[in-house]
Amino acid sequence: MASNAAWRISAFSRCTSIVVNPSCKKNERRRRLDFSIARSVRSEMSLSIGTHLIPHPKKAETGGEDAFFVSSEFGILAIADGVSGWAEKNVNPALFSRELMSHASNFIKDEEVNCDPQILLRKSHDATTSIGSATVLIAMLEKNGTLKIANVGDCGLRIIRKGQLIFTTCPQEHYFDCPYQISSESNGQTYQDATVCSIKLKEGDIIVMGSDGLFDNIFDDEILSEISKFQDMKDAAKGLAELANNHSRDFYFDSPYIIEARKRGFDVKWYEKALGKKLTGGKLDDITVVIGQIIQSSNES
Repeated sequence: MASNAAWRISAFSRCTSIVVNPSCKKNERRRRLDFSIARSVRSEMSLSIGTHLIPHPKKAETGGEDAFFVSSEFGILAIADGVSGWAEKNVNPALFSRELMSHASNFIKDEEVNCDPQILLRKSHDATTSIGSATVLIAMLEKNGTLKIANVGDCGLRIIRKGQLIFTTCPQEHYFDCPYQISSESNGQTYQDATVCSIKLKEGDIIVMGSDGLFDNIFDDEILSEISKFQDMKDAAKGLAELANNHSRDFYFDSPYIIEARKRGFDVKWYEKALGKKLTGGKLDDITVVIGQIIQSSNES
């Protein structure tokens, strides 16, 4: 065997490599062994989260009818917007949305869920016993950066990358101002009616989620502008919620909701149109904002 030799031993079970370099010289009694261990480094994606909720002015004392659940540990963002029409039947619309989100928080470790927002929605809905209904949006981030989304109704989600909007969800509705909704009634929608999609995210991407109270009162370009002002996601969520709330109280603001209403034929009387008037204003509502920024961490194994 040659006097200078090298052997490489790969320890695949620990993803390490050990290099042994014996140096053999004539009459030398000692051998020098140099070990170089290269550990594998796995990058994982997680979320830095900020939230803010502003109830409808008339529902401030009870906290409104929106509910949400977030978890940085499990990469989950979820919003449920209780349908206010149930109040006409002497039912508290908040009970259904709050119970639904409570069950969602309990089922996140369930093996069957396995980072599938549609399954999480099914199990949470099945467990909910309150009377009522809600629009629901659940987003779950896998460690590899894939965001999975299940949406029923008109809660919304936007994804921002380097200051540009790269993804938006589309609302589901029966007709104007009547969205799809998960319900206690048999004729309501279920998890099977959810729009399901997934998108690969990168470090620094920002997820903006909200109830319709956000997106009915604020335009996408305003979201981009407002988000750019903040580094902290909690401050960003508060800033967006307050901007939407200000618009909702402005009788002269030409809001996204009012623009859509005019497109659907809802406007001022014909004689007011003749005078150059048009339907304007924001939409008073509960406003929930949930923001998650993608951060990357490295785990050495």
